[in-house]
Amino acid sequence: MAKPIVLSLGELLWDMLPGGKRAGGAPVNFAYHAMMNGTEGWSISAVGEDELGDELLVEAEKAGIHTIIQRNAWPTSTVEVALKNGIPEYTIVKGVAWDHILLTRQLIEVAEKADAVCFGTLALRSPESHDTIVELLKHTKPSAMRFFDINLRGDHYSKELIEELLGYATVFKINDAELLLLRDMFDIRGTSDDEACRWFMNEYGLDYIILTGGSTFSTIISKNGESSTLNTPHVEVNDTVGAGDSFSGTFTGKILTGATLAEAHRAAVNTAAYVCTQAGAWPKYPEVMPDYLAEAGE
Repeated sequence: MAKPIVLSLGELLWDMLPGGKRAGGAPVNFAYHAMMNGTEGWSISAVGEDELGDELLVEAEKAGIHTIIQRNAWPTSTVEVALKNGIPEYTIVKGVAWDHILLTRQLIEVAEKADAVCFGTLALRSPESHDTIVELLKHTKPSAMRFFDINLRGDHYSKELIEELLGYATVFKINDAELLLLRDMFDIRGTSDDEACRWFMNEYGLDYIILTGGSTFSTIISKNGESSTLNTPHVEVNDTVGAGDSFSGTFTGKILTGATLAEAHRAAVNTAAYVCTQAGAWPKYPEVMPDYLAEAGE
């Protein structure tokens, strides 16, 4: 049986970490971990006609990610990552290759086949990539999971963009810091986490909403009323770059391959914990993923 196809739309870049550069970008991190959990992972992005771009394509191929990567005259994206107690702080440069993804028939054909598609706010900061990604979302099949991982970075977003993308989403993932900001933005101050999540679910007709609390907890609520909350297991952190994306990709892979919400959530938490113990966002998986939750008594 053919594997489900998971497609990432947006940034492919080098995370410039203190220990050296690592391939990354939230959407493609998502695709990698969905691929490692039973799907076929695809990435649509753009890199420059430069050495960094050549190297990124090699890295994606080595990782097993199928790519439709455009080459253009803009530089390949690099992001300076400073780690404070393992927590990343990002300096994101504007005017890079993935700000200029062009709509082509090839991109539309891949979008039409996707069983899940992942997107965030960052890659839609420029008009060119914004229009391409929105058009690709319009071409996804009605049954496709459209996973909006908000990933707010710097000033690269607006309320109008978030509202627009929520209109396409079937899954919405936010962290606790982003939810604080959204309470003000959407004028739902004074609501509990649960009330705020359910407001978004009802307002935008979502199938799932995912709230992550970093080192403390994560909650997933589905439209059928089922919900799951798990504590975040404590591990020895190398860095947390890509941990949230690994959670999202694992959850999506498991749901697409028949897991229950509870099973998919446990797998997502354990994968994210494992990624925190590793360097970079695309670590090799062990033969058996550690069950950190079981070790913690959950």
